[in-house]
Amino acid sequence: MRLLLIEDDTELARSLRRDLAGAGYAVDWAKDGVDGAFLGTEQPYDVIVLDLGLPGKLGLDVLAEWRAADMRTPVLILTARDAWHERVDGLRAGADDYLGKPFHVQELIARLQALTRRSGGQASTRLCVAGLTLDEDRQCVLRADGSECSLTGTEFRLLRAFMRNPDKVLSKDWLTDHVYDQHAEPGGNTIEVYVRRLRAKLGQHHLRTQRGQGYVFPSRL
Repeated sequence: MRLLLIEDDTELARSLRRDLAGAGYAVDWAKDGVDGAFLGTEQPYDVIVLDLGLPGKLGLDVLAEWRAADMRTPVLILTARDAWHERVDGLRAGADDYLGKPFHVQELIARLQALTRRSGGQASTRLCVAGLTLDEDRQCVLRADGSECSLTGTEFRLLRAFMRNPDKVLSKDWLTDHVYDQHAEPGGNTIEVYVRRLRAKLGQHHLRTQRGQGYVFPSRL
């Protein structure tokens, strides 16, 4: 899952990038409103964390521009401003959630998980598809027989992308965009390699190749 962090506090941003990557996000970072606004429009993010007090362009202006352009990516506002009317302004501008500084990173991660569940039409806190249950906190998957399968960071991000989009044909380009951040340089066959690894761990039947188009994760076996 790919996340855009727009935050001008370099120390905080570095800490958040580390923690969010550890939670299974491919994180891109912009430190001003101009670059952040551009990235949010040009790249296919699953969720965005947006500070309000940004140099170049204020966070509320960035958010208003996105929503005016019908950009529907979930946005969580992260800011030191704690006046109730400022929270209301952010929500009215199109924010999906609001978290004031200082905060506990685990709360931020929990709120992001809730946002992405809702945006994907998922009501349950557990992602269960085709007899598999993805444990997002521990980054592992439980099989129907109760056995547990460990995953690497990339395997987890890839499997989560498949399980959040069952029965859809997902191209290699789409998967690359949602599994890796902007600085990653995966090889041309990297997705194929990790699909083979997931098949070896979970069974060939869980990932079907759609020749010339990509892969499908069937919701029913």
